[in-house]
Amino acid sequence: MANVITKRVRISRRTLLQGLALPPLVSMFNSTGTAYANSGAPIESRFVLWFNGNGVPERYWIPTETGTNFQLSPCLRPLAPFRDQLHVLSGLDNAAAALPGPGNGHHNSMSALVSCTTFTGRGAGGISIDQAIAGKIGGDSRFRSLQIGVSQESFGESIQRNMSWAGYDRSLPPEMIPHRLFDRLFGAREQGWVNRKRSILDTVREDAKALKSKLPTDDAQRVDDHLASVRDLERAIAGLPDEYRRVDPPEFDGDMKDWPRIAKIQSDLLAQALITRQTRVASYMLTKCQGLARFPWLGYTAARHHDYTHQDGKAPGADGLDGQRILRDICKWHVEEFAYLMARLKATPEGDGTLLDNTVLLFVHEHAEANSHKNNGLAAIVAGNAGKRLALGRHSKVTGTVGDLYLTLADDVMQSGLGKFPTAQKKMSEVLA
Repeated sequence: MANVITKRVRISRRTLLQGLALPPLVSMFNSTGTAYANSGAPIESRFVLWFNGNGVPERYWIPTETGTNFQLSPCLRPLAPFRDQLHVLSGLDNAAAALPGPGNGHHNSMSALVSCTTFTGRGAGGISIDQAIAGKIGGDSRFRSLQIGVSQESFGESIQRNMSWAGYDRSLPPEMIPHRLFDRLFGAREQGWVNRKRSILDTVREDAKALKSKLPTDDAQRVDDHLASVRDLERAIAGLPDEYRRVDPPEFDGDMKDWPRIAKIQSDLLAQALITRQTRVASYMLTKCQGLARFPWLGYTAARHHDYTHQDGKAPGADGLDGQRILRDICKWHVEEFAYLMARLKATPEGDGTLLDNTVLLFVHEHAEANSHKNNGLAAIVAGNAGKRLALGRHSKVTGTVGDLYLTLADDVMQSGLGKFPTAQKKMSEVLA
C-alpha cells in the first residue's frame, strides 16, 4: 500500500470529533494496512443487501457467455468500471416460493427471497438474511443494521414494502426520508442546518482543527474531505423541496418525484454509515416489490413499472417487445444506481485497499423473468471482496438455492458463524476464491 507510512503516531479507530465519527485514516492502521494499529484487530467486513422489485428481462440482463470472458449485457453495462470486482450469477432457485401458501406470486417470491421461508399471509415467514447476519456481527456497531429505502409508494402489503425482517411477521421498515436518515447518522440538530443557516460541522470545527494539527498531511486531507462530503450532503438534503420531507398517504400518486436524486443521497448516506463504521450491515430497497412507480426521468410515464414487466407492456400502443425494451431501460437505471454506490465505496481508501474491498454487496430481485413471475433461474450480482474470499470478474450459471448462496456468503465470506439458513443444503463454491 503506497500511502502507508511506518513511522507515524497511530490513533484509535474510535477517535471522534464531538461525536462525529471519522473516516478510515492511514494512522488508524498498522504499517502494512492489514489491521488496526492499536488493537491488532482485522478490518471488519460489511454486508449490503440491495433490492429492486419486479424481476428482470432475462434477454437483456443475463450475460450470454460464462466464465471470465463474459460480456456485460445491456442492463449491466453501467458496471463496466467494476467488471473485475463483481460476479454475475444466474440459475438460482428461489425454492421456498414454490411451497404452498397464501398470497400471489409477488408475496410468495418476496418472502422466499429475503428469508427463504413462505409468505405468512401478512409478512415474511422468518428472519431475513441481512438480519440473520446482523445478529451475528452487528452487536459492536452503533447500529446493528440500517434499513434504507428510496421509493415511497405505498401500494400493497407489508411484504411488498419491506425487505428486512427481524423474524416471523416482524418487519423493519426502510427509512425513505433523507433528512431523517441524516439525523440518525450525524445527530438531530435544530432546523437551522436544514435552512442552510448553520451546519452540524459548526460544532466540530475547533476539534477538527486541533486533530488535524497532530496528523500527517494525508490524514489531515482525509479529514477535510470527509467534513466536506458531510457538508455536501447537508446542502443536498436542504435543497430538496418540502414534499421530500414527508411520507405521502397511500392514495397519493408520487410518480413525479425525482427518485434518482433521492437514490444518490440515500446511497451517499449509506456509504457514510459504512465509512464511519456506524454499521456493518444494511439493506437498500431502491424500488418496491410489485412496484407501481412511473419513470419520468427515463421518459416512461404511459404505464407503471409492474405493467411493463408483463407480456403486452400495457402502455398505450405498445406490444410485448416494446414493454421488454422499456423494462430493459428501467433495469439499466437500477444498475446505474448500484454502480454509483460501488463507486462511492471504491473511492474510499481503507487499510491496504478500499472500502469496496472490505464489503460484500448482494444485488437481488424477487423474480427471474419478470413476465412469468419465474422463481427458478434467478440472477444476482455479488460485488466487493470482503476478506479477499470471493471469486470475481466472471459470470457463472449455478445450481442451488438462494439459501445456499446466502449461507455461503454469511459463513465463508463474512465469517458470521450463522451455521444454517432455510433452503440451504450445500456450499455454493462457485462464488469463493
